[in-house]
Amino acid sequence: MYAIIATGGKQYKVSEGDIIKVEKLNAEAGDTVTFDQVIAVSDGALKVGADVAKATVAATVMEQGKGKKVIVYKYKRKTGYHKKNGHRQAYTQVKIDKINA
Repeated sequence: MYAIIATGGKQYKVSEGDIIKVEKLNAEAGDTVTFDQVIAVSDGALKVGADVAKATVAATVMEQGKGKKVIVYKYKRKTGYHKKNGHRQAYTQVKIDKINA
């Protein structure tokens, strides 16, 4: 059984027991979060739309962290302009506990 959930502007295909990294959530390690934006659920047959309107996915927050550094370099030729910035995207690592369909 798997579900497709939407959080943080992205969609994830998850099954029970999966560990995924999603955009930062306001929750501490050990907290339980519920994803109620379920797009599809499959348990042999795919259900979408009104069939999954009340479906939820429960998950436990494992950790908060930052991803690898991405270097952003801006450069314009012949003018002496260059600028170097770094960015580390914040994430929340969650473990999928239960798919309630």
